[in-house]
Amino acid sequence: MATATTGALSRPEQPSVPTGPTLEQLLEVTERHESYFQLVWRRFRRSKISIVGGLIVITLMILAALAEFFSPNPIDRDNLKDAFLPPNRIHFVDAEGNFSFRPFVYGIVGEMDPKTFQVIWKEDTTKKYYLSFFVQTWPYKLLGIFPTNLHLIGVEEPGRLYMLGTDKLGRDLWGKACQAGRISLTMSVFAALISIVVGSVIGVVSGYYGGRVDNALQRFVEFVNAFPQLPLWMALASIVPKTADSFTIFVIMSCIFALLSWTTLAREVRGKVLALSQTDFVLAAKEMGASDPRIIFRHLYPNTLSHVIVILTLSIPGVILAESFLSFLGIGIQEPLTSWGLLMRNAQNLQTLSQQTWILMPSAFIILAVLGFNFLGDGLRDAADPYASR
Repeated sequence: MATATTGALSRPEQPSVPTGPTLEQLLEVTERHESYFQLVWRRFRRSKISIVGGLIVITLMILAALAEFFSPNPIDRDNLKDAFLPPNRIHFVDAEGNFSFRPFVYGIVGEMDPKTFQVIWKEDTTKKYYLSFFVQTWPYKLLGIFPTNLHLIGVEEPGRLYMLGTDKLGRDLWGKACQAGRISLTMSVFAALISIVVGSVIGVVSGYYGGRVDNALQRFVEFVNAFPQLPLWMALASIVPKTADSFTIFVIMSCIFALLSWTTLAREVRGKVLALSQTDFVLAAKEMGASDPRIIFRHLYPNTLSHVIVILTLSIPGVILAESFLSFLGIGIQEPLTSWGLLMRNAQNLQTLSQQTWILMPSAFIILAVLGFNFLGDGLRDAADPYASR
């Protein structure tokens, strides 16, 4: 018994089998060898809501750039006999219950209401007009360059297809809303870029040089912030010459929106640069004789990128809302230009709004644009600093 016990106790231990790195360790090593932009893209993909926001923004931009292609009707053509037509209902099943793989719309007839003397539009189920895709109808210039007459969707003659209804002049609201995105989106991005450039320059210079330069620039920022933003926008927009050409009005309005939008970014960048200016890599660059512009643009400004992206994405929705508000009041974008806010002016008449509710349809584009840029900005803000704690 004793011998057996001794043998059991003296049994040599089995050598431990070496184990490889875990999956998390492999991923960590892989990420160390990726470039900065690869790390940003990897982290951005993890946010589903940011992907959705990016898709919304891209979709709106495509609709704006190719508005004529997506519109089944001439965008700028007035057709008073179709004024205030409601949106068409696209059917796959007819009134008798027969299913059709090819979508169709019914004819539209107007009847006078004997009480209100208003025209009431109804579907004529005895007339069906089938839809077709990639049809050749009215001519236009794709992207303003290439002549073509190809459109995504069309309807058989004499059928009428108004997916969002029409306005008081009988113009297709779907086509007008897509076209209006060109001004609303381009102006918002242009104004945001102007504010980014001004705010970044003032913020970096203020934070890097400090002292009297910092004190003077910060007093200037406080002076600009003292102006009430909305009343100043309204006052400046009201004095824009009505006889100016479209491009001049576009540039002036963009500068007006950027005038007071850069101060927040300037303070954000200043605070970040103040914290970074005493770090080891900045001090080492100074000891090696690097010039101030190289230190600023090579070492300091790239580290403020996350703040710049956040302010940029927040500025774009703000400009969209500001432009829509001023155009709604009649002191923003004017004809022949078109913006989402200008289309909303038809909703000023409460009587019209109560009977033609589809006039509010362009507001859906404003809501989608604001949400899309905000969702996209949240994802870019987190992804811009891939070395932060996860």
